[in-house]
Amino acid sequence: MSSIKAWPVLGGAGDETAFLEVEREVPELRPHDILVRVRAVSVNPVDTKVRAGLAAGATRQLGWDAAGVVEAVGPQAQRFRVGDEVYYAGDITRDGTNAELHAVDERIVGRHPTTLSWPESAALPLTAITAWESLFDHLRLSSTDKGALLVGGAAGGVGSIMIQLAKALTPNVQVIASAAREESREWALRMGADHVIDRDDLPTALRAVAPTGVRWIFSPYTRGNLPIYAQLLQPFGAVVAIDEPENQETLVLKSKSAALHWELMFARITNDAEDVAEQGRLLTKVADLIDEGAVRTTLTRTFEGPVPEALRQAHAVVAAGGAIGKVAVLLP
Repeated sequence: MSSIKAWPVLGGAGDETAFLEVEREVPELRPHDILVRVRAVSVNPVDTKVRAGLAAGATRQLGWDAAGVVEAVGPQAQRFRVGDEVYYAGDITRDGTNAELHAVDERIVGRHPTTLSWPESAALPLTAITAWESLFDHLRLSSTDKGALLVGGAAGGVGSIMIQLAKALTPNVQVIASAAREESREWALRMGADHVIDRDDLPTALRAVAPTGVRWIFSPYTRGNLPIYAQLLQPFGAVVAIDEPENQETLVLKSKSAALHWELMFARITNDAEDVAEQGRLLTKVADLIDEGAVRTTLTRTFEGPVPEALRQAHAVVAAGGAIGKVAVLLP
């Protein structure tokens, strides 16, 4: 089979040697694995970070989002059969999805939304899992909860789907998005945000729409922001963060008896959690919401053509920062 190997960041994501197509053996299936013929992948910030961390001369098969068709199943795989259409985010400790054929544990795989194209669905898994786990595993939101949720980075991949999931599944929650640009503001409103406020003046802007503060905050960029969050939170509120700020001081939240949660969507599969199959179940629930019309794809741009070149272009967009929604690559 063919796969795409990524090289360290030297000339940048757009360098013509950044991604090369190579021939590899078809991966051997583990007991719970399925083999997927990949039809589309998307690029996430984690792809660019992993590539940037490669040692000189090292290569890696990247990709942690895919949509495709089941080609074969492992001896203990029971959820899917050959010919089933699926989407998933994979396991960061294994080879990525940038390949013709990809092996993945079926327990973290969901059924493909029937109303979406391959790129439209490939854009969703990693960010949908991150948003779902943030909202319902960490913040413990429910359909009866009332209060205000502040979604940072609302025009990004996670923020875009988090707004939609919150509106669809927690209808009594007021969703406040933060954005810095007019196009980001317009996108967040399209995703369903009740209000969009200025990211660069959060305390003042938030008081105008939520005078008593918020119960929950989603933080894609936490460094230096916890003192601001402490001002915005109501007592016993909570922050869920997805970044990795070094030497982060958290004591500032104590005056509000507030909690800080770290979300990492690979945690279940890399730690062989007892409830690892919850990721597959939640992806199928998201597929149901999509097919019902309650949630839409967050895809904004698709790259086609020779896969190495398409991946170079997609990585360049993500690495530059400020992208709205998600970018995907359609495989031949």
